[in-house]
Amino acid sequence: MLISKKEVEVRYAETDQMGVVYHANYLVWMELGRTQLIKDLGFSYAQMEKEGVLSPVIDLQIAYKRPLRYGDVATVNTWIDYYDGIKVVYGYEIYTPTGELAIKSTSSHVCVKGDTFRPIRINRLFPEWHNAYENAKKQGEE
Repeated sequence: MLISKKEVEVRYAETDQMGVVYHANYLVWMELGRTQLIKDLGFSYAQMEKEGVLSPVIDLQIAYKRPLRYGDVATVNTWIDYYDGIKVVYGYEIYTPTGELAIKSTSSHVCVKGDTFRPIRINRLFPEWHNAYENAKKQGEE
């Protein structure tokens, strides 16, 4: 599978009173990773939105393993964990500067029409994305 990498420098504003990254900020970093993966596949989520399609989160799972602190550089690894033409589950691992696993998570998404929020089939409306997602899942399996 294709694994996209994105580095994120921890800013002071992202930490809490304990001096560690506030838990909700990992969701923002996951979005950065997801956007990077889509870009690495040759597409733009912003362009999809211009075409009237949105991709809301329908489920989120996250396990916090190690803290990250102000000044650290986190590495966000993102991949397609599951894809069936309608639903996409992205997998994430975020690592500390020393290579320790900080979080492991998944986010599930469906694509919907922006005006009605009715689900669409990615494989029908965006066949190029569909093929790229299928190929990204298979990459490295041979």
